[in-house]
Amino acid sequence: MTPWEAVAVFAAGVGAGAINAVVGSGSLITFPTMLAVGFPPIVANVSNNVGLVPGGVTGVLGYRAELRGQRERLVRLGVASVLGSLGGGLLLLRLPAEAFRVIVPVLIGVACLMVVFQPRINEWLAARRRPHPHGGPWLWLGVLGAGVYGGYFGAAQGIVLIGLLGSFLDEDLQRVNAAKNLLSLLVNATAAVLFAFIAPVDWAAALTVALGSAAGGFLGARLGRRLPAPLLRGFIVVVGIVAIVKLVF
Repeated sequence: MTPWEAVAVFAAGVGAGAINAVVGSGSLITFPTMLAVGFPPIVANVSNNVGLVPGGVTGVLGYRAELRGQRERLVRLGVASVLGSLGGGLLLLRLPAEAFRVIVPVLIGVACLMVVFQPRINEWLAARRRPHPHGGPWLWLGVLGAGVYGGYFGAAQGIVLIGLLGSFLDEDLQRVNAAKNLLSLLVNATAAVLFAFIAPVDWAAALTVALGSAAGGFLGARLGRRLPAPLLRGFIVVVGIVAIVKLVF
């Protein structure tokens, strides 16, 4: 990278870290930026994944107050995230990108609808099932699927996770967002370890993204925790729509 290209990648990392802490989809900033400066798609994808891990750490630390009382639940769901990420990372290295090109926008669209109608979905589910502090087996399977997607590409996995967690858990949106940040970090960190051994990571690019995303994750957490639930929900949906448009067109 030239110095100016490095600045562009760093700035994209800051933006991605901030957006990931609030909602997700930060890869929709860093991944195209890395392509624009000349990295091949697979190299850009795996280097971006590795670089976003520090941003995930600062985002989780920023939401540590909202994580209190969720330890047992997140241990269970974290297993699903790790297993799914390993599967998704292996798929990335074996399958063509076209395999997910149609599925991903649909998945993000469904997740956005789940976020919009989360209060009504919660009421509907509460009337038809026993309360479950961990969300039950369907949430576990959903988080496993989100982990596969996150290990494969990762853009907008946060929106998918918020849609799932918000629908199956009786929690306010900020605590759901905190749980999403931790599960997303587990997905990215698992894939990063896998890629470090078997994928063509550009470590200079990954470090540049890492420095930016670490700062962005800290700033994003400070902002996201101050947003009231309706405004946060609206922001999530707007980011989701942008993600769909960007991926389709």
